[in-house]
Amino acid sequence: MTTEALLGGIRTAYLDEGTGEPLLLVHGHPFDRTLWAAQTEVFATAGHRVIVPDLRGYGLSEVVPGTTPLAHFATDLARLLDHLGVERATVAGVSMGGQITLEFFRLFPERVAGLVLCDTAPYAETEDGRVGRRQLAERLLREGMGGYTAEAIDKMVAPRYAEASRRVRAMMLAAPPEGAAAALRGRAERPDYTPVLSRIAVPTLVVVGKEDTYTPVSDAEFLHAHIAGSRLAVIEDASHLPMVERPGEFNRVLAAFLRS
Repeated sequence: MTTEALLGGIRTAYLDEGTGEPLLLVHGHPFDRTLWAAQTEVFATAGHRVIVPDLRGYGLSEVVPGTTPLAHFATDLARLLDHLGVERATVAGVSMGGQITLEFFRLFPERVAGLVLCDTAPYAETEDGRVGRRQLAERLLREGMGGYTAEAIDKMVAPRYAEASRRVRAMMLAAPPEGAAAALRGRAERPDYTPVLSRIAVPTLVVVGKEDTYTPVSDAEFLHAHIAGSRLAVIEDASHLPMVERPGEFNRVLAAFLRS
């Protein structure tokens, strides 16, 4: 059941299910906590306390217009763990959520028991990318989420996964434009996390869909090469969201990592 709490003055919706070792799941843009539905149920019944927030500006959480730097998202996560009495967790994030996970590690390394970086990249935004994200933010405010969703959905989910595509499309269309725009502006200013990678000394799993064009396998290989002792899993027949496209295989890989 979804619960709400006031964290740092921001109304935050989240799921907190199961008992055991905490597993914090961080969605990307422009999604919400239901992106992790197949993982929440499985791991909450397999000995884990699964914590899945709606990031500020998404889902049922409060929309904060303007600019949301990744550090604000990461601090929100720390406040949620404080609220729940959780000192350390394995933190998993996908896409923008993976960059938030790296920011969380940068700010709060003592709170990270393990990392799972899914379909993400550590690099700072390019100048062209900064311009593009700011322009997209303004477009979402003018037009809403419809046009962007139509253009991006087949890169998010391989079209052959019709039910997964339907779910993700509905999620994207439901995202508040003001919240999505604030995240885009913040992500345009993200730092380079490459220097952080050499400081990661906790167990780390890097996952990527083999057909991902947003953050291709080469980005995952870069993370794997620069994080000592990390594991790399390439999910066949998946693109940017393997936890939705091929949840059984994704869960198998994640379960093996968590058992280790």
